[in-house]
Amino acid sequence: MDQGTRDEVLGRLAEAVGSVTAAHPTRVAIDGPPAAGKTTLADELAVVLRTQGHDVIRATIDDFLFPRTQRYPRGEYSAEGCYFDAHDYEALNRVLLDPLGPGGDRRFQSAVYNHTADTALSPPVTTAPADAVLVFDGVFLMRPELIDRWDLRIFVSTALEKTVDRAVTRERRVSSRADVERRWRERYIPSQQLYYATVRPTDHVDVIVHNDEPQQPAWETRTH
Repeated sequence: MDQGTRDEVLGRLAEAVGSVTAAHPTRVAIDGPPAAGKTTLADELAVVLRTQGHDVIRATIDDFLFPRTQRYPRGEYSAEGCYFDAHDYEALNRVLLDPLGPGGDRRFQSAVYNHTADTALSPPVTTAPADAVLVFDGVFLMRPELIDRWDLRIFVSTALEKTVDRAVTRERRVSSRADVERRWRERYIPSQQLYYATVRPTDHVDVIVHNDEPQQPAWETRTH
């Protein structure tokens, strides 16, 4: 395991992206629990890759949620509902991951849902260059429905208890501490525990970023 600065880990991840050889766009998954720091890391990596001259497609699992009326058949705080009912993996594969993959036509859409408005989206279809890089962050990205679609797999690891404090800080303007803690302790953390037990995601990734201290992260490269 290595430890260093934020810039160093971003540099290592950019090297890992550059080492992928494919005749289609490189599809990078950045997996991890809610509030682990996935989105921030993905945004920063996208900046580094663009600086290096890559054409970057930035997308997130939050834009592939089912509408709210479909997401909560087991209840708003159900961990099983979070794991089984929240995300439209069929649409994600159909409009984004498969078109960018082997044999795809590179004509993609980066979203099907607007989380803020709770409405379906149908953005214009865009054609990606063959050497583009998709940087995609989200929960549960090593699930069986998705795992074969990634060309580079990164997992952002953080102590689950630490994610609660981060979430309270992040959402203090829109949610009470009690509501955030309830969502994390009843829905999000147990759904991650179900994911770890069912899929063992860190067994399948190429790089684990240990993000308990975001400015001094540690990382390890896995071989399979």
